Amino acid sequence: MSTAIFGLILIAAAFHATWNAIVKAGSNKFLTTVLVTASAAVLAALLLPFFPLPHRASWPYILASTGIQILYFGMVAKIYRVADMGLSYPLMRGTAPLIVAVLGTFLLHETLEFNAWVGIITISIGILSMILASSQTGRKGIGLALLNAVLIAGYTLVDGHGIRLSGSPISYILWSFVLSGLIFFIFALKMQYRQMGDYFRHNWHFGLIGGIGSFFSYGLALWAMTLAPVAIVAALRETLILFATLISIFILKEQVNTIRIISSCIILIGALVLRVA
Repeated sequence: MSTAIFGLILIAAAFHATWNAIVKAGSNKFLTTVLVTASAAVLAALLLPFFPLPHRASWPYILASTGIQILYFGMVAKIYRVADMGLSYPLMRGTAPLIVAVLGTFLLHETLEFNAWVGIITISIGILSMILASSQTGRKGIGLALLNAVLIAGYTLVDGHGIRLSGSPISYILWSFVLSGLIFFIFALKMQYRQMGDYFRHNWHFGLIGGIGSFFSYGLALWAMTLAPVAIVAALRETLILFATLISIFILKEQVNTIRIISSCIILIGALVLRVA
């Protein structure tokens, strides 16, 4: 993996942690998520006219990914209502790489080197060990976080294959954002339309920042998947937990103990192993 791809994935990780923190900090997690996804959809829609339609073969993957991501966004909002970001975020992101690695090997027929597997497993162990740093009372939403990890692995595998059939990776990414943001917004209208107007007026700037973060985080990751194995990109992207830990400490003011810091160091080691894989 080249230094440029490695750097792009780390930037994508920082963007991802940022938009998740915005959702967690919002007074209404669901509507904040809607703001983020809608903003990302608008950004994507502005760019659509400049790129060709994806090839027909990729559209089933775009539609499947859209459905999975709508469920994912809804779960994110629900999880952050009942659980700490410092626990649920690493749990969601930590179990996904192993799922992607195992399924990617069988479904996408990717062959990973020994170092790549060591890096993937190391990152996953580091993130999952963060669970040990939480008290029993702080473990609400663990089941939901594990379910969301399955969704993350699902849309990662779908997009990792679909984008290769698109003929235009950028167009694939844009259509994915537009459709997921639009459908999620329509769903929100039916759920909380009375609160939307006032909430959006007061929080639109947070949605815009989060939308930019969401757009570039997954956009850069998907593009990297066209240049490197899906499992490696997905695992290396999990270094976003390092950025999430810093945000949890300095912005969200969550308590981070020694075990969680050690776990972050384990993740960094795993990322370095992947760097030379």
